[in-house]
Amino acid sequence: MRLLFFRHGDPDYEHDTLTPKGHIEAKLLSDIIGEFNIDEVYASPLGRAQATAEYSCKVLGKTPVTLDWLREFPAVADPNISEEVRRAYSNELIRDEKTREYSKRILWDVLPSYYMDHPELFDRSGWREAEIVKASDMIEQYDKAVSGFEALLEEHGYEKSGMAFKVRESNDKTLAFFCHFGITSLLISYLSNISPFVLWQFGAFAPTSVTEAVTEEREKGIAIFRTLRAGDITHLRIGHEEPSFSARFCERFENSDERH
Repeated sequence: MRLLFFRHGDPDYEHDTLTPKGHIEAKLLSDIIGEFNIDEVYASPLGRAQATAEYSCKVLGKTPVTLDWLREFPAVADPNISEEVRRAYSNELIRDEKTREYSKRILWDVLPSYYMDHPELFDRSGWREAEIVKASDMIEQYDKAVSGFEALLEEHGYEKSGMAFKVRESNDKTLAFFCHFGITSLLISYLSNISPFVLWQFGAFAPTSVTEAVTEEREKGIAIFRTLRAGDITHLRIGHEEPSFSARFCERFENSDERH
């Protein structure tokens, strides 16, 4: 079985849709979507993913199934818990002038100076015990996403068992997921048996990029998923469209025109 994760096009986060560039990217993706021989399409409920899927689904003649757990990973940390948690977002904290409380932060948007001092974040299971995780709803949100993903894979004949999968009924289907960087990183890390923080901190998938994982069944009844490509933007290169900078931070600190 093959799993394809398509990130949404260049986002207009304020309105939860696509920018004009994002529409161009989504159209370019739809120009090659037929080459993937997709059997089933699933999509995040968020507008930017839905708008991206619409282009490809029109070409495929398919209606996407919307799955709530495919939304961008929503876990947030509460900087009001402790100074240690605040350190993870030290240069990005926002404080209400009246209540003096800090706004909650996207959990996985952690500064390098913090995670360099907390290697437990990159441990396969140790991340669950990290202070910043305990100051958030991450475990609840992580388990919800993984539970939904596991149920879908089981429907298609693959049941997680330890670090591999029991194969109840193998198949050659291709499932497509139109979603987001954060949730894609989480699901790939789950398939790869690594901490989600590894890809959150050391990966970056451009808008409309393609990430692909396929089963490998070297022993009867046992499968693993191997990632064949991550963040592929061939369709943008074909269309002479520069990839969006979204999901990345400044290449050099001095680059004031890039996100810090």
